[in-house]
Amino acid sequence: MTGQDWFEKDFYATLGVPKNADAAAIKKAYRKQARHLHPDHNPGDDAAEAKFKDVGEAYAVLSDKEQRQQYDAVRAMAGGGARFSAGGAGGAGGAGFEDLFGGLFGAGGGQRQQRYTTQGNAGFEDILSGMFAGGAGAAMPGGGAGFRGGRRAQRGADLEASTRLPFRQAVTGSTVTLQVDGRKVTARIPAGVRDGQKIRLRGKGRPGEGGAPAGDLVITVGVEPHPVFAIDGRDLRVTLPVTFAEAALGAQVDVPTLDGATVRVKVPEGTPSGRTLRVRGRGVTAGTGEAGLPAGDLLVTIQVAVPQRLSDDARAAVEAFAAATADADVRADLRARATT
Repeated sequence: MTGQDWFEKDFYATLGVPKNADAAAIKKAYRKQARHLHPDHNPGDDAAEAKFKDVGEAYAVLSDKEQRQQYDAVRAMAGGGARFSAGGAGGAGGAGFEDLFGGLFGAGGGQRQQRYTTQGNAGFEDILSGMFAGGAGAAMPGGGAGFRGGRRAQRGADLEASTRLPFRQAVTGSTVTLQVDGRKVTARIPAGVRDGQKIRLRGKGRPGEGGAPAGDLVITVGVEPHPVFAIDGRDLRVTLPVTFAEAALGAQVDVPTLDGATVRVKVPEGTPSGRTLRVRGRGVTAGTGEAGLPAGDLLVTIQVAVPQRLSDDARAAVEAFAAATADADVRADLRARATT
C-alpha cells in the first residue's frame, strides 16, 4: 500500500463504520465483511476478491492504534480525500504527494514511495484463522502476502491407540506410556475406567499444519476381569452367596472389599435372590480429593445358594419345610401377570 492510498481511500467507509468507531466495532465490522467476501465463499468472483482485499487493507490500518492515528491525520490534512500531484520538472510549483507524506512521518523528502504493511499486527491474522478453518492459510487476494507463509492451515488428524489395564489399576487410575505415530505419549487413565471405554486426549494427535491445532488421541481401554469384583462407573459390584436360611431369616454377613478387608452387611429377613444392597463409600475412591469426585459405593447382589448335596438331617429339614409351606403358591403372581 502506498502513501497515496491513505489520501484516496476511506477505510471507515470500506468497513462501514463511523470515524469515531471503537476497536470492538471495527473488529466486528471486519469479521462480518471478511466472512461474507472470503474467496472460499465466492470462488471465481473477482469483484468479491477485490473487496476482500480492500477490507483487509482497511482493517490492517484501523486496527493498529498508531497507524490509525497517522491515517486520521493524513485524511484530515487532505480534507477527506484530496489528491496531491507533483509539481513541474525538478519539483517546481509545490512538493509532490510522496515528498509531503514522507516528511510528515519522517521518511525524508527524497523517499518517493513509503510502504505500510500489516507486520506486527497479530490481530489481523488471528481473526482470519478464527473465522475460517483453513482459510487463514490461503494467500491474500490480489497476490498479496499470504498468512502463515502462504500455507493453508489444517487441523491435525485424530489418532487411535489402545491399552489394557489390570483390574486394580483400572479402579485406582493409572499412567501409561504409548507408542503413537512414531513417538511416545504419556496418558493418565482416570480411576473407574470401564472395559472398552474410550479416553480422548486433546491435542495429542497428529500435529496441525500452518499453525492449526493438533488432532486428538483416542485411547480404547481394555480392563482385565476380576474373579470377584466388577466396575460400574465409580461403583464396584460383587455377588454375595447366602444360604436359604440367611435369606429367609435374615443375617449379618461379611462381604470382601477390594482393599482386602471386609465390611459387615445386614441381609434383611425375606431377602430374595437378585436383590442388591448398597454399602456407601466402599467403591472407587481414587480421585476423591484432587478431582472433587465422590467415593463410589459397593453394590452387593444377593444370590441364594442352593446346596448340591444334602445330608440326611438337612434333607429331612427341607422336607419338613416343604410340607409346612405346601399351601404357598410362589408362581401365582407370575401367571397373573402373564395373562395381562
